[in-house]
Amino acid sequence: QVQLVESGGGLVQAGDSLRLSCEASGRTFNNYAMGWFRQAPGKEREFVGAISWGGGRTYGRDSVKGRFSCSRDKNTVFLQMNELKPEDTAVYYCAAGSRPYGWGSREIDDYTYWGQGTQVTVSS
Repeated sequence: QVQLVESGGGLVQAGDSLRLSCEASGRTFNNYAMGWFRQAPGKEREFVGAISWGGGRTYGRDSVKGRFSCSRDKNTVFLQMNELKPEDTAVYYCAAGSRPYGWGSREIDDYTYWGQGTQVTVSS
């Protein structure tokens, strides 16, 4: 059974940092791009960042550039979040790309497996 399990969320103050982890089990995702998305209350799920299958390419949404970064190590992917802002408050999800050897995508439909999410709350 394929599982993606996020961890590392919590309640922090503005300006603080958090590092989210997403551990995959049930199969290897070394050859698949991985993505991070978030969903705030009352809003649609939105793309945060992605990392290519080999880890050589990463990119993110404009509002997190310079603050968030993606990395991966074997079957675990990470989202390092620095200089957190109240508007970063959301449930954060990791997802595995649908096709092998992908570069990553901003589109929800390009991901097959999803974690259950981890809550990140940033107070002002």
